[in-house]
Amino acid sequence: MTDTVIIHTDGACSGNPGPGGWGAVLQHNGHIKELKGGAAETTNNKMELTAAIEALTALKRPCKVELYTDSQYVKNGISSWMFGWKKNGWRTADKKPVKNTELWQALDEVAKRHDITWHWVKGHAGDELNERADRLANEGMAPFKGAR
Repeated sequence: MTDTVIIHTDGACSGNPGPGGWGAVLQHNGHIKELKGGAAETTNNKMELTAAIEALTALKRPCKVELYTDSQYVKNGISSWMFGWKKNGWRTADKKPVKNTELWQALDEVAKRHDITWHWVKGHAGDELNERADRLANEGMAPFKGAR
């Protein structure tokens, strides 16, 4: 796993739930790939998770990944909470079902292929690539905004 890919992801939602979008910027050896998509009825957390899943799924082979997200939910979930959830049969510490289990399981599965370091960045704080991922998420949401 000598290839290092830098990924910035973001999710957006108009209303929560409501129409939403996700975006990702992948950088590798001077190349940039942008991804985006959306859904008519979703939540911000689902879009944040989907951005990470789609970005990692787009990698054609196992890579070393530096993944930047402005979502504490995604960063803490994957690096802290998931171990306990899995041990407890996808239940939280207070025995409630984990929200968005299917997305967490998908993220867990796709993440296994890669050596990922997860980073949190403050959203809307001038980080150029986080802002770019945010624009992509809003573009991904745009076709669904009138579909409610």
